[in-house]
Amino acid sequence: MSKTTHARETLVLGLPLVGSHLAQMALHVTDTVMVGWYGVVSLAAVVLGASSFFIVFVLGSGFAKAVMPMVAAALGRDDETRVRRDTRMGIWLSIAYGLMVYPVFWWSEPILLALGQDSEVSAIASDYMRIAGLGMVPALVVTVLQSYLSALHRTQVVLWVTLAAVLLNIGVNWALIFGNWGFPELGARGAAIATVTVQVVSLIILALYAHLLPELRRFHLFQRFWRPDWHAMRQVFNLGLPIGLTGLAEGGLFQASALMMGWIGTVELAAHGIALEVAALTFMLHVGLSSAATIRIARFDGQGDRVALRRAAKVAVVISFGVALASVALFLSAARPIVALFLDLSKPESETILAYGTVLLGLAALFQLADGMQVMALGLLRGVQDTRVPMWLAAVSYWLIGIPCSYVLAFPLGYGGVGLWLGLVVGLICAAASLMWRFWRLVR
Repeated sequence: MSKTTHARETLVLGLPLVGSHLAQMALHVTDTVMVGWYGVVSLAAVVLGASSFFIVFVLGSGFAKAVMPMVAAALGRDDETRVRRDTRMGIWLSIAYGLMVYPVFWWSEPILLALGQDSEVSAIASDYMRIAGLGMVPALVVTVLQSYLSALHRTQVVLWVTLAAVLLNIGVNWALIFGNWGFPELGARGAAIATVTVQVVSLIILALYAHLLPELRRFHLFQRFWRPDWHAMRQVFNLGLPIGLTGLAEGGLFQASALMMGWIGTVELAAHGIALEVAALTFMLHVGLSSAATIRIARFDGQGDRVALRRAAKVAVVISFGVALASVALFLSAARPIVALFLDLSKPESETILAYGTVLLGLAALFQLADGMQVMALGLLRGVQDTRVPMWLAAVSYWLIGIPCSYVLAFPLGYGGVGLWLGLVVGLICAAASLMWRFWRLVR
Protein backbone atom coordinates (compact mmCIF):
# COMPACT_ATOMS: atom_id res chain seq x y z
CA MET A 1 0.00 0.00 0.00
CA SER A 2 1.47 3.35 -1.06
CA LYS A 3 1.87 6.36 1.21
CA THR A 4 -0.77 8.19 -0.84
CA THR A 5 -3.26 5.37 -0.18
CA HIS A 6 -2.40 5.42 3.52
CA ALA A 7 -2.94 9.18 3.63
CA ARG A 8 -6.28 8.97 1.82
CA GLU A 9 -7.59 6.19 4.07
CA THR A 10 -6.44 8.00 7.21
CA LEU A 11 -8.26 11.17 6.14
CA VAL A 12 -11.43 9.34 5.04
CA LEU A 13 -11.54 7.69 8.45
CA GLY A 14 -10.31 10.66 10.46
CA LEU A 15 -12.20 13.67 9.08
CA PRO A 16 -15.65 12.49 10.29
CA LEU A 17 -14.07 11.80 13.69
CA VAL A 18 -12.63 15.33 13.71
CA GLY A 19 -16.12 16.64 12.93
CA SER A 20 -17.71 14.58 15.70
CA HIS A 21 -15.18 15.83 18.26
CA LEU A 22 -15.83 19.43 17.21
CA ALA A 23 -19.58 18.80 17.45
CA GLN A 24 -19.04 17.36 20.94
CA MET A 25 -17.35 20.62 21.89
CA ALA A 26 -20.33 22.49 20.44
CA LEU A 27 -22.57 20.70 22.96
CA HIS A 28 -20.53 22.24 25.77
CA VAL A 29 -20.45 25.66 24.12
CA THR A 30 -24.24 25.78 23.58
CA ASP A 31 -24.85 24.89 27.24
CA THR A 32 -22.47 27.62 28.38
CA VAL A 33 -23.89 30.28 26.07
CA MET A 34 -27.55 29.52 26.76
CA VAL A 35 -27.18 29.29 30.54
CA GLY A 36 -25.11 32.49 30.36
CA TRP A 37 -28.14 34.20 28.82
CA TYR A 38 -30.20 32.99 31.79
CA GLY A 39 -28.04 34.31 34.62
CA VAL A 40 -24.53 34.73 35.99
CA VAL A 41 -24.99 32.54 39.09
CA SER A 42 -26.57 29.75 37.06
CA LEU A 43 -23.71 29.99 34.57
CA ALA A 44 -21.10 29.66 37.33
CA ALA A 45 -22.99 26.65 38.73
CA VAL A 46 -23.29 24.90 35.36
CA VAL A 47 -19.62 25.54 34.50
CA LEU A 48 -18.65 24.08 37.88
CA GLY A 49 -21.04 21.13 37.55
CA ALA A 50 -20.17 20.36 33.93
CA SER A 51 -16.41 20.49 34.57
CA SER A 52 -16.84 18.14 37.54
CA PHE A 53 -18.94 15.78 35.39
CA PHE A 54 -16.25 15.85 32.70
CA ILE A 55 -13.46 14.93 35.12
CA VAL A 56 -15.41 11.88 36.32
CA PHE A 57 -16.39 11.02 32.74
CA VAL A 58 -12.80 11.14 31.43
CA LEU A 59 -11.69 8.48 33.90
CA GLY A 60 -14.55 6.13 32.98
CA SER A 61 -14.24 6.72 29.24
CA GLY A 62 -10.98 4.79 29.19
CA PHE A 63 -12.94 1.52 28.97
CA ALA A 64 -14.90 2.84 26.00
CA LYS A 65 -11.76 4.04 24.24
CA ALA A 66 -10.08 0.67 24.80
CA VAL A 67 -12.80 -0.94 22.69
CA MET A 68 -11.61 0.88 19.56
CA PRO A 69 -8.15 -0.74 19.17
CA MET A 70 -9.39 -4.09 20.49
CA VAL A 71 -12.20 -4.29 17.91
CA ALA A 72 -9.92 -3.09 15.09
CA ALA A 73 -7.27 -5.69 16.00
CA ALA A 74 -9.90 -8.45 16.18
CA LEU A 75 -11.12 -7.48 12.71
CA GLY A 76 -7.53 -7.66 11.50
CA ARG A 77 -7.46 -11.29 12.74
CA ASP A 78 -10.95 -11.98 11.27
CA ASP A 79 -12.13 -12.81 14.79
CA GLU A 80 -15.73 -11.57 14.77
CA THR A 81 -16.52 -13.30 18.06
CA ARG A 82 -13.85 -11.22 19.75
CA VAL A 83 -15.39 -8.06 18.31
CA ARG A 84 -18.68 -8.82 20.06
CA ARG A 85 -17.12 -9.96 23.34
CA ASP A 86 -14.79 -6.98 23.75
CA THR A 87 -17.48 -4.43 22.91
CA ARG A 88 -20.01 -6.06 25.20
CA MET A 89 -17.63 -6.07 28.16
CA GLY A 90 -16.75 -2.44 27.41
CA ILE A 91 -20.45 -1.70 27.83
CA TRP A 92 -20.60 -3.74 31.05
CA LEU A 93 -17.64 -1.88 32.57
CA SER A 94 -19.05 1.49 31.51
CA ILE A 95 -22.41 0.73 33.14
CA ALA A 96 -20.72 -0.49 36.34
CA TYR A 97 -18.53 2.62 36.53
CA GLY A 98 -21.45 4.98 35.87
CA LEU A 99 -23.49 3.42 38.67
CA MET A 100 -20.54 3.36 41.04
CA VAL A 101 -19.74 7.08 40.72
CA TYR A 102 -23.31 8.40 40.94
CA PRO A 103 -23.08 8.99 44.74
CA VAL A 104 -20.40 11.61 43.95
CA PHE A 105 -23.03 13.59 42.06
CA TRP A 106 -25.75 13.04 44.66
CA TRP A 107 -23.52 14.31 47.50
CA SER A 108 -21.85 17.00 45.39
CA GLU A 109 -23.02 19.99 47.47
CA PRO A 110 -21.06 19.16 50.66
CA ILE A 111 -18.07 18.24 48.47
CA LEU A 112 -18.17 21.61 46.69
CA LEU A 113 -18.61 23.49 49.97
CA ALA A 114 -15.62 21.63 51.43
CA LEU A 115 -13.62 22.80 48.40
CA GLY A 116 -14.43 26.40 49.28
CA GLN A 117 -17.10 27.12 46.64
CA ASP A 118 -19.82 29.74 47.16
CA SER A 119 -22.89 28.32 48.96
CA GLU A 120 -25.45 29.61 46.42
CA VAL A 121 -23.41 28.37 43.46
CA SER A 122 -22.82 25.02 45.18
CA ALA A 123 -26.55 24.52 45.77
CA ILE A 124 -27.44 25.16 42.13
CA ALA A 125 -24.47 23.12 40.90
CA SER A 126 -25.61 20.22 43.08
CA ASP A 127 -29.11 20.37 41.57
CA TYR A 128 -27.48 20.30 38.13
CA MET A 129 -25.12 17.41 38.98
CA ARG A 130 -27.78 15.22 40.58
CA ILE A 131 -29.66 15.26 37.28
CA ALA A 132 -26.64 15.27 34.97
CA GLY A 133 -25.14 12.33 36.88
CA LEU A 134 -28.02 10.19 35.65
CA GLY A 135 -26.54 10.64 32.19
CA MET A 136 -23.16 9.15 33.06
CA VAL A 137 -24.15 5.59 32.09
CA PRO A 138 -25.71 6.51 28.72
CA ALA A 139 -22.84 8.92 27.98
CA LEU A 140 -20.26 6.20 28.54
CA VAL A 141 -22.19 3.56 26.60
CA VAL A 142 -22.55 6.04 23.72
CA THR A 143 -18.75 6.37 23.76
CA VAL A 144 -18.38 2.57 23.62
CA LEU A 145 -20.71 2.38 20.62
CA GLN A 146 -18.88 5.25 18.94
CA SER A 147 -15.60 3.36 19.41
CA TYR A 148 -17.14 0.13 18.09
CA LEU A 149 -18.65 1.79 15.01
CA SER A 150 -15.49 3.81 14.32
CA ALA A 151 -13.38 0.64 14.42
CA LEU A 152 -15.79 -0.78 11.83
CA HIS A 153 -15.16 2.35 9.70
CA ARG A 154 -18.69 3.63 10.36
CA THR A 155 -17.46 7.09 11.32
CA GLN A 156 -20.08 8.95 9.27
CA VAL A 157 -22.92 7.84 11.55
CA VAL A 158 -20.89 8.93 14.60
CA LEU A 159 -20.59 12.40 13.07
CA TRP A 160 -24.25 12.76 12.08
CA VAL A 161 -25.59 11.55 15.41
CA THR A 162 -23.35 14.02 17.25
CA LEU A 163 -24.48 16.89 15.02
CA ALA A 164 -28.12 15.92 15.59
CA ALA A 165 -27.39 15.87 19.33
CA VAL A 166 -26.23 19.50 19.17
CA LEU A 167 -29.51 20.59 17.56
CA LEU A 168 -31.57 18.56 20.05
CA ASN A 169 -29.59 20.07 22.92
CA ILE A 170 -30.32 23.61 21.71
CA GLY A 171 -34.04 22.87 21.41
CA VAL A 172 -34.43 21.24 24.84
CA ASN A 173 -32.29 23.95 26.45
CA TRP A 174 -34.51 26.63 24.91
CA ALA A 175 -37.62 24.93 26.25
CA LEU A 176 -36.45 24.03 29.76
CA ILE A 177 -33.91 26.68 30.75
CA PHE A 178 -36.17 29.63 29.88
CA GLY A 179 -39.61 28.00 30.08
CA ASN A 180 -40.48 28.45 26.40
CA TRP A 181 -43.18 26.59 24.42
CA GLY A 182 -45.25 26.04 27.56
CA PHE A 183 -42.53 24.16 29.46
CA PRO A 184 -41.52 25.06 33.04
CA GLU A 185 -38.63 27.47 33.57
CA LEU A 186 -35.95 25.32 35.21
CA GLY A 187 -32.70 27.25 34.68
CA ALA A 188 -29.64 25.11 35.41
CA ARG A 189 -31.79 22.04 36.04
CA GLY A 190 -33.24 22.47 32.56
CA ALA A 191 -29.72 22.37 31.09
CA ALA A 192 -29.05 19.14 33.01
CA ILE A 193 -32.27 17.55 31.75
CA ALA A 194 -31.33 18.57 28.20
CA THR A 195 -27.92 16.93 28.59
CA VAL A 196 -29.40 13.66 29.84
CA THR A 197 -32.04 13.70 27.09
CA VAL A 198 -29.36 14.11 24.42
CA GLN A 199 -27.31 11.25 25.86
CA VAL A 200 -30.28 8.87 26.04
CA VAL A 201 -31.49 9.69 22.52
CA SER A 202 -27.95 9.31 21.13
CA LEU A 203 -27.67 5.93 22.87
CA ILE A 204 -30.96 4.69 21.40
CA ILE A 205 -30.05 5.78 17.86
CA LEU A 206 -26.55 4.26 17.93
CA ALA A 207 -27.74 1.03 19.55
CA LEU A 208 -30.50 0.59 16.94
CA TYR A 209 -28.02 1.33 14.15
CA ALA A 210 -25.51 -1.19 15.50
CA HIS A 211 -28.21 -3.82 15.98
CA LEU A 212 -30.33 -3.37 12.86
CA LEU A 213 -27.94 -2.38 10.06
CA PRO A 214 -27.77 -5.47 7.79
CA GLU A 215 -23.98 -5.21 7.34
CA LEU A 216 -23.47 -5.27 11.13
CA ARG A 217 -25.97 -7.96 12.11
CA ARG A 218 -23.35 -10.69 11.74
CA PHE A 219 -21.62 -9.42 14.89
CA HIS A 220 -24.76 -10.11 17.05
CA LEU A 221 -23.64 -7.34 19.40
CA PHE A 222 -26.52 -7.63 21.87
CA GLN A 223 -27.08 -11.38 21.60
CA ARG A 224 -27.09 -12.90 25.11
CA PHE A 225 -25.93 -9.54 26.41
CA TRP A 226 -26.47 -10.64 30.02
CA ARG A 227 -23.76 -13.31 29.85
CA PRO A 228 -20.46 -12.21 31.43
CA ASP A 229 -17.12 -12.83 29.72
CA TRP A 230 -14.58 -12.45 32.51
CA HIS A 231 -11.53 -12.89 30.29
CA ALA A 232 -12.64 -10.16 27.86
CA MET A 233 -13.69 -7.93 30.76
CA ARG A 234 -10.26 -8.23 32.33
CA GLN A 235 -8.57 -7.34 29.03
CA VAL A 236 -10.79 -4.28 28.47
CA PHE A 237 -10.22 -3.19 32.07
CA ASN A 238 -6.44 -3.60 31.88
CA LEU A 239 -6.22 -1.64 28.63
CA GLY A 240 -8.86 0.95 29.49
CA LEU A 241 -7.95 2.01 33.04
CA PRO A 242 -4.55 3.47 32.01
CA ILE A 243 -6.27 5.31 29.14
CA GLY A 244 -8.70 6.89 31.60
CA LEU A 245 -5.94 7.79 34.03
CA THR A 246 -3.87 9.33 31.21
CA GLY A 247 -6.83 11.49 30.19
CA LEU A 248 -7.34 12.47 33.83
CA ALA A 249 -3.68 13.47 34.15
CA GLU A 250 -3.83 15.64 31.02
CA GLY A 251 -7.14 17.23 32.01
CA GLY A 252 -5.73 17.88 35.47
CA LEU A 253 -2.72 19.61 33.92
CA PHE A 254 -4.90 22.30 32.37
CA GLN A 255 -7.15 22.55 35.43
CA ALA A 256 -4.05 23.20 37.54
CA SER A 257 -2.83 25.79 35.04
CA ALA A 258 -6.14 27.63 35.34
CA LEU A 259 -5.86 27.58 39.13
CA MET A 260 -2.34 29.03 39.03
CA MET A 261 -3.36 31.64 36.46
CA GLY A 262 -6.10 32.69 38.86
CA TRP A 263 -3.40 33.42 41.45
CA ILE A 264 -1.82 35.85 38.98
CA GLY A 265 -4.97 37.86 38.25
CA THR A 266 -8.50 37.99 36.87
CA VAL A 267 -7.50 39.56 33.55
CA GLU A 268 -4.80 36.94 33.05
CA LEU A 269 -7.27 34.14 33.87
CA ALA A 270 -9.79 35.48 31.34
CA ALA A 271 -7.11 35.65 28.65
CA HIS A 272 -5.92 32.17 29.61
CA GLY A 273 -9.44 30.79 29.19
CA ILE A 274 -9.83 32.33 25.74
CA ALA A 275 -6.47 31.08 24.50
CA LEU A 276 -7.16 27.57 25.80
CA GLU A 277 -10.60 27.53 24.17
CA VAL A 278 -9.04 28.36 20.78
CA ALA A 279 -6.24 25.81 21.29
CA ALA A 280 -8.85 23.19 22.22
CA LEU A 281 -10.59 23.67 18.86
CA THR A 282 -7.43 22.89 16.90
CA PHE A 283 -6.60 20.09 19.36
CA MET A 284 -9.81 18.32 18.25
CA LEU A 285 -8.26 18.00 14.79
CA HIS A 286 -5.40 16.01 16.26
CA VAL A 287 -7.73 13.92 18.44
CA GLY A 288 -9.75 12.85 15.40
CA LEU A 289 -6.62 12.00 13.41
CA SER A 290 -5.20 10.16 16.43
CA SER A 291 -8.35 8.02 16.66
CA ALA A 292 -8.09 7.20 12.96
CA ALA A 293 -4.45 6.22 13.49
CA THR A 294 -5.44 3.99 16.42
CA ILE A 295 -7.93 2.09 14.24
CA ARG A 296 -5.57 1.64 11.31
CA ILE A 297 -2.55 0.67 13.43
CA ALA A 298 -4.66 -1.82 15.41
CA ARG A 299 -5.98 -3.40 12.20
CA PHE A 300 -2.45 -3.90 10.82
CA ASP A 301 -1.28 -5.13 14.21
CA GLY A 302 -4.06 -7.72 14.21
CA GLN A 303 -3.00 -8.82 10.72
CA GLY A 304 0.63 -9.00 11.82
CA ASP A 305 1.67 -6.65 8.98
CA ARG A 306 4.50 -4.68 10.59
CA VAL A 307 5.58 -2.98 7.35
CA ALA A 308 2.11 -1.53 6.68
CA LEU A 309 1.81 -0.60 10.37
CA ARG A 310 4.99 1.47 10.35
CA ARG A 311 4.12 3.14 7.04
CA ALA A 312 0.59 4.01 8.25
CA ALA A 313 2.08 5.45 11.45
CA LYS A 314 4.55 7.64 9.54
CA VAL A 315 1.81 8.98 7.30
CA ALA A 316 -0.45 9.77 10.28
CA VAL A 317 2.38 11.63 12.02
CA VAL A 318 3.12 13.67 8.87
CA ILE A 319 -0.56 14.63 8.45
CA SER A 320 -0.82 15.67 12.12
CA PHE A 321 2.42 17.63 11.80
CA GLY A 322 1.03 19.45 8.74
CA VAL A 323 -2.15 20.36 10.63
CA ALA A 324 -0.02 21.65 13.52
CA LEU A 325 2.06 23.84 11.19
CA ALA A 326 -1.12 25.31 9.68
CA SER A 327 -2.40 26.08 13.19
CA VAL A 328 0.92 27.70 14.12
CA ALA A 329 0.71 29.94 11.05
CA LEU A 330 -2.89 30.89 11.90
CA PHE A 331 -2.13 31.70 15.55
CA LEU A 332 0.96 33.75 14.75
CA SER A 333 -0.64 35.72 11.92
CA ALA A 334 -4.11 36.31 13.37
CA ALA A 335 -3.81 36.06 17.16
CA ARG A 336 -5.31 39.47 17.91
CA PRO A 337 -8.46 39.18 15.73
CA ILE A 338 -9.06 35.64 17.00
CA VAL A 339 -8.97 36.73 20.65
CA ALA A 340 -11.15 39.75 19.82
CA LEU A 341 -13.95 37.39 18.72
CA PHE A 342 -14.43 36.41 22.38
CA LEU A 343 -14.63 39.96 23.76
CA ASP A 344 -16.96 42.94 23.89
CA LEU A 345 -14.41 45.59 22.93
CA SER A 346 -16.64 48.38 24.28
CA LYS A 347 -15.86 47.29 27.85
CA PRO A 348 -12.86 49.00 29.47
CA GLU A 349 -11.09 45.80 30.58
CA SER A 350 -11.32 44.19 27.14
CA GLU A 351 -8.24 45.89 25.71
CA THR A 352 -6.03 44.54 28.51
CA ILE A 353 -7.44 41.03 28.08
CA LEU A 354 -7.00 41.32 24.30
CA ALA A 355 -3.33 42.30 24.61
CA TYR A 356 -2.57 39.52 27.09
CA GLY A 357 -4.59 36.94 25.20
CA THR A 358 -2.72 37.78 22.00
CA VAL A 359 0.57 36.95 23.72
CA LEU A 360 -0.80 33.67 25.11
CA LEU A 361 -2.20 32.63 21.74
CA GLY A 362 1.25 33.21 20.29
CA LEU A 363 2.56 30.78 22.90
CA ALA A 364 -0.29 28.42 21.99
CA ALA A 365 1.43 28.12 18.61
CA LEU A 366 4.13 26.18 20.45
CA PHE A 367 1.37 24.01 21.96
CA GLN A 368 0.29 22.88 18.54
CA LEU A 369 3.40 20.95 17.62
CA ALA A 370 3.89 19.45 21.07
CA ASP A 371 0.24 18.73 21.85
CA GLY A 372 -0.45 17.32 18.39
CA MET A 373 2.51 14.97 18.57
CA GLN A 374 1.75 13.72 22.08
CA VAL A 375 -1.89 12.90 21.32
CA MET A 376 -0.87 11.22 18.05
CA ALA A 377 1.74 9.16 19.91
CA LEU A 378 -0.91 8.09 22.43
CA GLY A 379 -3.18 7.04 19.55
CA LEU A 380 -0.42 5.03 17.89
CA LEU A 381 0.44 3.30 21.16
CA ARG A 382 -3.21 2.41 21.78
CA GLY A 383 -3.21 0.86 18.33
CA VAL A 384 -0.64 -1.68 19.53
CA GLN A 385 -2.53 -1.94 22.86
CA ASP A 386 0.26 -0.35 24.90
CA THR A 387 -1.30 1.93 27.53
CA ARG A 388 0.30 1.26 30.91
CA VAL A 389 3.81 2.58 30.26
CA PRO A 390 2.45 5.55 28.23
CA MET A 391 0.28 6.42 31.23
CA TRP A 392 3.38 6.78 33.40
CA LEU A 393 5.33 8.66 30.72
CA ALA A 394 2.47 11.13 30.31
CA ALA A 395 1.91 11.56 34.04
CA VAL A 396 5.61 12.25 34.68
CA SER A 397 5.77 14.70 31.77
CA TYR A 398 2.64 16.57 32.85
CA TRP A 399 2.94 16.56 36.63
CA LEU A 400 6.62 16.09 37.53
CA ILE A 401 7.96 18.28 34.71
CA GLY A 402 5.21 20.50 33.25
CA ILE A 403 3.49 21.76 36.40
CA PRO A 404 6.73 22.37 38.40
CA CYS A 405 8.23 24.21 35.40
CA SER A 406 5.09 26.33 35.11
CA TYR A 407 5.17 27.21 38.80
CA VAL A 408 8.89 28.05 38.88
CA LEU A 409 8.77 30.15 35.70
CA ALA A 410 5.56 31.93 36.72
CA PHE A 411 6.31 32.75 40.36
CA PRO A 412 9.89 32.38 41.68
CA LEU A 413 11.36 33.58 38.35
CA GLY A 414 8.62 36.19 37.93
CA TYR A 415 7.51 35.53 34.34
CA GLY A 416 3.83 35.35 35.31
CA GLY A 417 1.34 33.89 32.86
CA VAL A 418 3.90 33.70 30.05
CA GLY A 419 6.17 31.59 32.23
CA LEU A 420 3.22 29.42 33.22
CA TRP A 421 2.46 28.65 29.57
CA LEU A 422 6.12 28.04 28.75
CA GLY A 423 6.16 25.43 31.52
CA LEU A 424 3.15 23.70 29.98
CA VAL A 425 4.95 23.65 26.62
CA VAL A 426 7.97 22.00 28.28
CA GLY A 427 5.75 19.29 29.80
CA LEU A 428 3.99 18.60 26.51
CA ILE A 429 7.29 18.44 24.60
CA CYS A 430 8.56 15.87 27.10
CA ALA A 431 5.37 13.86 26.68
CA ALA A 432 5.55 13.99 22.89
CA ALA A 433 9.22 12.99 22.78
CA SER A 434 8.97 10.13 25.28
CA LEU A 435 5.74 8.71 23.86
CA MET A 436 6.98 8.84 20.27
CA TRP A 437 10.22 7.19 21.35
CA ARG A 438 8.19 4.46 23.07
CA PHE A 439 6.11 3.74 19.96
CA TRP A 440 8.94 3.57 17.46
CA ARG A 441 10.98 1.41 19.86
CA LEU A 442 8.08 -1.08 20.04
CA VAL A 443 7.51 -1.35 16.29
CA ARG A 444 11.05 -1.12 14.93
